[in-house]
This record gives sequence, structure tokens and C-alpha cells, in this order.
Amino acid sequence: MEFIRFDLGAILRKEHGDRTLRILRLVIGNPLIMKQMVEHVPDAGSHAPVTILIDERSDAVHLSYDTRGSILAPYGSSIASNIAKNLDEKIKALLEATAK
Repeated sequence: MEFIRFDLGAILRKEHGDRTLRILRLVIGNPLIMKQMVEHVPDAGSHAPVTILIDERSDAVHLSYDTRGSILAPYGSSIASNIAKNLDEKIKALLEATAK
């Protein structure tokens, strides 16, 4: 589910004009997965929904995503970490399918 998108490139184009490459930040997620993580680690709410950055560079289009598993690991909840790792796998599959 897409919650919001930010056209970061539009901000840069105001200063640099149309020669600026495109950059888009998508805030996406599944509220049910977020709920499962927050039940075990309330701080997970500050890391959900997730952000995907799509940026155009001179060599190619790049996709970036900060994994939830690495963010939640320090909290010590194996349940939340497993949910986060599963989410990471889903996001990775989505990004790989999108990149084809």
C-alpha cells in the first residue's frame, strides 16, 4: 500500500532546472505487518511504514531500502526480528520484480 510519495527531484529542479535527474521517495507498507512488529517492539512504529528511494543517476536507476531486520535487531525481540526479516524478503522480491 502506498501511503505517500515525495518527488525529491522536483525540489532540486527548482534550483537546477530540468537537467536534474529524477528522485522519488515512496512510503509504503502493510498495516497488518506493522501491527505485528509494534505488538512486540513498540519502537518499530518509528520505522514503519517503510521508505523506498528510486533515483535516476547517469549510469542507471537505483533502488534503495533500509532493511527492517537490521533496524529491529538491537531490540532483542526474536518475534519482531522474524517478522521484519520476512518483510525484508517481500520488499526485496518487490524491488527485484520492479527492476526487471
